[in-house]
Amino acid sequence: MLFTIFAALTIAGAVAAISLRNLVHSVLSLILAFAGLAAVYLLLGAQFIGFAQILVYVGAVAILIVFTILLTRNDGTFGTSSQASWNLGALIVIAVFGTLAWTIHSSAALQHALPPQPEATMQQIGTALMVRFALPLEVIGLLLTAALIGAATIALHEKQERP
Repeated sequence: MLFTIFAALTIAGAVAAISLRNLVHSVLSLILAFAGLAAVYLLLGAQFIGFAQILVYVGAVAILIVFTILLTRNDGTFGTSSQASWNLGALIVIAVFGTLAWTIHSSAALQHALPPQPEATMQQIGTALMVRFALPLEVIGLLLTAALIGAATIALHEKQERP
């Protein structure tokens, strides 16, 4: 039951992200789709992927998109689109979905039993990140912090130059 609710929430967010005309509303809908996908991962027992989805996509990519919109000072609306482009887009989506569904259904991988999956707990992954990969994790954190400070500095500098 929860899976159906979160799957519908994800699909609704994705459809809203591509159909809304306001750029900020589209990004907020995309965040909703990312959060719904993370909830689906968590329901399926993939805790690491679910939390990584929240951290990377909701916490980083979506916020980066919001900052980009705000820093470019765009009016936040898309251009007009015709009914023909929507029909062509729907046709392409149906063709791609049909091809993927047929490929998955006729795949030889479905005929064989799956090998047992290794059990990696969140504690083991956290220990590996904090012990074995501590230096690369800190370097990435410093790089992202420097990028954020640089973007804020550029935005403030451009704001001061404008009359």
